[in-house]
Amino acid sequence: MTEFTEILPHKGLMDGIASGVGVPVEALRLLLTIVSGYPLAAFYLKFIAIIADKNVHHMFFAGCGAGLCYFNYGYNTYHSLVAILTTYFLVLVLRKKAQIFLTLNFVFHMSYLLLGYYFTSSNEYDILWTMPHCILVLRMIGYGFDITDGLKNETELSKDQKETALKETPSLLELLAFAYFPSGFLVGPQFPFSRYQSFINGQFRQHEGSLEAGVRRFGAGAFYLIVCQVGLRYFPDSYFLTPEFAEVSFIKRIYFLGFWAKFSLYKYISCWLLTEGALICIGLTYKGEDKNGQPDWSGCSNVKLMLLETGNTMEHYVHSFNVNTNQWVGQYIYKRLKFLNNRTISYGAALGFLAIWHGYHSGYYMTFLMEYMVVSTEKQITRFYTKVVLPKWGHILNNSDIYKLLYFITLKSYNIVYMGWCLTAFVFLKWERWIVVYGAVSYYGFIYLILWAIFYHTYHYFFRISSRKEAGEVEKLENKSTEKVTEEKKPEDKKSE
Repeated sequence: MTEFTEILPHKGLMDGIASGVGVPVEALRLLLTIVSGYPLAAFYLKFIAIIADKNVHHMFFAGCGAGLCYFNYGYNTYHSLVAILTTYFLVLVLRKKAQIFLTLNFVFHMSYLLLGYYFTSSNEYDILWTMPHCILVLRMIGYGFDITDGLKNETELSKDQKETALKETPSLLELLAFAYFPSGFLVGPQFPFSRYQSFINGQFRQHEGSLEAGVRRFGAGAFYLIVCQVGLRYFPDSYFLTPEFAEVSFIKRIYFLGFWAKFSLYKYISCWLLTEGALICIGLTYKGEDKNGQPDWSGCSNVKLMLLETGNTMEHYVHSFNVNTNQWVGQYIYKRLKFLNNRTISYGAALGFLAIWHGYHSGYYMTFLMEYMVVSTEKQITRFYTKVVLPKWGHILNNSDIYKLLYFITLKSYNIVYMGWCLTAFVFLKWERWIVVYGAVSYYGFIYLILWAIFYHTYHYFFRISSRKEAGEVEKLENKSTEKVTEEKKPEDKKSE
């Protein structure tokens, strides 16, 4: 790590500023790079957007993005160049051999990324070249699928594939610009080449209002960044590994962990909001018109703030957090496993891919396993509540203000408490760290999931038995009534004879 930082030309200046404000120098460079998207957007709209030659636009984005990458990672910028060039030449040679190309493209990028994780991994979530590279890997894999979709007949493509399929192969300069697009290459969001193409062709510039929407997103990002920094000063990660935390009362422990998880999430959310604001300002995020006929600039939104803050379940978090990556996985992994004809297997494979994409640390795999278990449990609870509880006591519960208050408090408490449980492994990464935190809160997440599973399956077991008995008794009664009717009809039949 020392050799890496020494070769950066701005090391002395950046280290001085970082130590002065009390943040890691890597985090400061990351923040400056994200914020630089705003002046770059202003410069592009003022001087570059009016130029007719599209190659000038591509050179601007490729040059700015590669320069910002070097500002952050120095000579390690070559990793991203290798990835982009490899995909470009694979397309030139193997595009028409779709299966071979897709396999080689996928295996190369995932192998390169995993090797990068192997040689740079530590106990922390480090800001290294592997961070933007994992974004680039998805971009190049998705680009490969879009290229091969362009060779297919329209009738073979789904609605999503029709929107992203590429009929013509972009030039190397276009691919570099797409890969290094400022405010998009470092922390996301994911977007297909077709969106970049539409933007360059000027299809989004006819709409106004992007500056106002972008500034609003910048303000939201700055707010979340401040809340994150203040919150993590009260609840730093290291606190949850100390004996002092384990000595706090159980209720406080689980709530402290939940609030810490919210503040930790805000770290990612603030970066995505700041990035999205710059992309809105430059005009990349146009999505069409909203229900009021106004331009909708949410095309690259990576977080749904309203759902995130008002939602009550883990499923709400899944749908509101890292939206573009989830959409990417849905389009290029989950839906392309349709041939398996099993949604559970496809969903498991998608979560498995996400875990591997994040790296080797056991915390990632535990996190996505918990996501699967918790979301599945939530669906079971919802079914039980709507099919068993409400039909019997709904008329009483729905008219009770006390019940409504308790219901709200319970859901919010669950939201906070289980968020802490689910995010613990993701942040602490290694088994020997996250298991300490799990132990400090008495493994409550596992215990409640197990207790619910026992109750749910036991109830359904006996419910099925009782249902069968009732069905049997009904069948017996029906048979008896049938026999009785038959016997009553017999004398009449004889009489008629």
